[in-house]
Amino acid sequence: MSAVSLKGASTLFYKEVLRFWKVSFQTVAAPVLTAVLYLLVFGHVLEDHVKVYGTVGYTSFLIPGLVMMSVLQNAFANSSSSLIQSKVTGNLVFLLVTPLSHWAWFVAYVGAAVVRGLAVGLGVLSVTVWFAPPGLDQALWVLAFAVLGAAMMGTLGLIAGLWAEKFDQLAAFQNFIIMPMTFLSGVFYSIGSLPPFWQGVSHLNPFFYMIDGFRHGFFGVSDVSPWVSLGVVGASFALVAAIALELLRRGYKIRG
Repeated sequence: MSAVSLKGASTLFYKEVLRFWKVSFQTVAAPVLTAVLYLLVFGHVLEDHVKVYGTVGYTSFLIPGLVMMSVLQNAFANSSSSLIQSKVTGNLVFLLVTPLSHWAWFVAYVGAAVVRGLAVGLGVLSVTVWFAPPGLDQALWVLAFAVLGAAMMGTLGLIAGLWAEKFDQLAAFQNFIIMPMTFLSGVFYSIGSLPPFWQGVSHLNPFFYMIDGFRHGFFGVSDVSPWVSLGVVGASFALVAAIALELLRRGYKIRG
């Protein structure tokens, strides 16, 4: 990947960041409010009934999960919604006439998705941390999984946006694939509390490793080794990145 192949990526990246930031009340503030409502409901109901990792209170356990869930969902939403909106409104043609390489498209869209995901995650953490501070055992793990998870979801959003031709298809992708995998990844529970069969199923979900590794950075304990989680998430990102780059190179569903 040369400097020439990335020429123009910074301009497209700036445009994508500005696109979501101009409506930050909807793209950043609204997801923060949603996460706080989850915390208030689940934390209030289960705080005195569920203990995780022996001494960790349920509300403290829940906060990192909600933060990471917000990062993942919003990173996906940013790249996918941008592409499908450009397709539907017809302004994608203005990008197609530029000499942007497929690498430039990838870096700009995924980079902006990471920025939005991290912005929402930081907002959720800033608000929820006052309810039950989860601590911060190893900040590097937190940062690594937040960035890598956001990049993977931004890339998945890019693939979904390329594939979808209308908002209904994108909504189906999000509602039937992204949402179930996110909610069944251990956001609200430790998979150690599940029966053996469902523990095995959970280990097939790459979203579980993102959240479990992220949570390890706060408590220093997790359901699996953070190195295993890092390997799974890294390999998953490499796979979806390779697919996205090939689709962009071919101009899949964006070039006649």
